[in-house]
Amino acid sequence: MKKLLVILLLILGSAFAAAPKDGLWGELDKWKKDYKWVDLSWEVSPQTPHWWGFDPLVVTPKYTFDGTFKDFGENENNSFSAFLYTLPGQYGTHTDFPGHFDRKGRKADSYGVKDLVYPLVVIDQSAAVKKNFDYALTRQDILDFEAKHGKIPAGSFVVFRSDWSKRPLDNFEAVDEEQTAHYPGWSIEALRFLVKERKIAGIGHETPDTDSAAVGNSADGMIGENYILNQGKLNVELLKNLDQLPPTGAIIFITYPNVKDGVGFTSRVFAIAPK
Repeated sequence: MKKLLVILLLILGSAFAAAPKDGLWGELDKWKKDYKWVDLSWEVSPQTPHWWGFDPLVVTPKYTFDGTFKDFGENENNSFSAFLYTLPGQYGTHTDFPGHFDRKGRKADSYGVKDLVYPLVVIDQSAAVKKNFDYALTRQDILDFEAKHGKIPAGSFVVFRSDWSKRPLDNFEAVDEEQTAHYPGWSIEALRFLVKERKIAGIGHETPDTDSAAVGNSADGMIGENYILNQGKLNVELLKNLDQLPPTGAIIFITYPNVKDGVGFTSRVFAIAPK
C-alpha cells in the first residue's frame, strides 16, 4: 500500500510539473521557437535620432560604485550605480497619444495593456522614397497594397516602411545646403482613408514626423499628425527594422512607462512574425 502511494504521488507530481508546459507556458516556448521576434526600437542614447525641436538625452551620474561604497558605510553590499536621464517624452522611438495634439485626447495612462497589441500591416514604399526623399504615401499606394495582400482589417496598426532608419545619423533629416530638411511621410488623403474607410487603430513610421518635411514646412504644417491624433489614434514614430517584417501576418507590441497624463513617451516597440 505504501509503495502504491509513493507511485501515485510521483505520477501526480510529474503531472503537475508538466501541466504548465501544456498551457500558456508551452505556448510561449512555441512562440519563441516558431516565430521571428523583431525589435522595432532605437536604443536610447545622446546619439538617438529625434525631432529637431528637442534636445538630445543628457545622462548624469547620480550614484557611482566607488562613491556609494564610501557614502554608505564602506559596505561592499551597498556599492551600486544609478543615473539621471533627462529627455523629452517624444525621444527616439516613441508613442504619441491623442493628447499630444488634442487638448481633450487620451493620455498614456488611459490605455490598458490589451490596448497596445495589434495586427500589423507594413506598407513598403521604400523604392519610391529612394527616388524622392519628400515622398508622401498616398491613398492609391494603400489600394495597390490591398490588391496584392487583401483588405486592411479594422483595428490594425499600419506602418509605412521607407527604410529611412538606415540613413546615416549625421544627417538623418537629409538637410540640404539651404538648411531645408527632406524626409517622407503620410499624405492626409491616405490617413483619412485609413481612419474612415479601414478603421485602423494607429500608424507608425521610421521618420521623426507623421508628415513629410515638405508638408511640415508648408502652410499646412503638421496636418497629418494633427489629424491622426485628433481622431483618437496612436502615432508611433522613429521605428526601425521594418524591412524584417512581412506585409501582413505580424503582431506589434507597443510598450512604454505608464506615465500619468503623458502625451508621449519613449517606447520599446517590437513585433513577432512568422519565420
